[in-house]
Amino acid sequence: MASNESAAPADLVAGLVRLLTAEKRAADIYAGHPQKGGVGRVFGGQVLAQALQAAQASITDDKTAHSLHAYFLRGGKEGIPIEYRIERDFDGRSFSNRRVVAAQENEDGTSTPILNLTASFQVAEDGMEHVDSPMPDVAPPEELKSDMEMRRIMADKMGYKLSDAQRALMLRPRPIEMRTIDRLHWMNSEPREPRAHTWFKTAAPLPDDPDLHRAIITYASDYTLLGTSALPHGLSWMRGELVGASLDHAIWFHKEARADEWLLYATDAPWSGSGRGFNRGRIFNRAGDLVASVAQEGMMRRRKSKSTSSD
Repeated sequence: MASNESAAPADLVAGLVRLLTAEKRAADIYAGHPQKGGVGRVFGGQVLAQALQAAQASITDDKTAHSLHAYFLRGGKEGIPIEYRIERDFDGRSFSNRRVVAAQENEDGTSTPILNLTASFQVAEDGMEHVDSPMPDVAPPEELKSDMEMRRIMADKMGYKLSDAQRALMLRPRPIEMRTIDRLHWMNSEPREPRAHTWFKTAAPLPDDPDLHRAIITYASDYTLLGTSALPHGLSWMRGELVGASLDHAIWFHKEARADEWLLYATDAPWSGSGRGFNRGRIFNRAGDLVASVAQEGMMRRRKSKSTSSD
């Protein structure tokens, strides 16, 4: 989000809703607006959520999204609208499938794909139910400091190491409030087990639109996930020790949930190697229901020192 120290939570959330509202331009062609004041590379969660919103807008019956699978092809550039083209690969009685290509226009008028996403939709139905693992027993959000408070503390400790641009990025107001039980990669330089638990919700109430709540959960699912695989190595992107990027992202929606009520994001990373890290996430509501599952692999490399000579 753009830096704005005086932004009210309701304004930040209203801005997020506008950001994630796909605008129809033609039959099965939608536009995602750029983040106001955004700098550098587009946040992956934004592209995922806009693509999902475009796919959801193309569904005309009572089916709802139950899963999405996406590949990040290139980093998107802030300040440039993103076009989402829909392919209607399948429409059945119970399920439908939409394929989305997200692309940005180049200066010469050509278009460059930045993400491919496939989403599956299903008519609601009753079925056999089970949950294999319960919600982790962790401190409630009311007992935790917000991540913004933690960022301010860390920024003061790291002040002499941070440029003005880095400090502004670290402390920019966010529409998603987060409260972390554990120490994330940017909070700690000691190797630790690859597990993290973070509560999140929007900083202000949202409209009663299940598609919007699903999109915002998708947006937030890209936070903290890749960093879980960095924990065993005691390294952080924020300290300039790593180079990384999301490669793919998958979500399975198990149950309707509100993104403006506290949700617990429990992440773990079973493996890292070959310049990649594999991460999983489970999202629970306050009642302990598993509402979504997430998986992502990302490129993760140790940043080479400028003084390091090549072979």
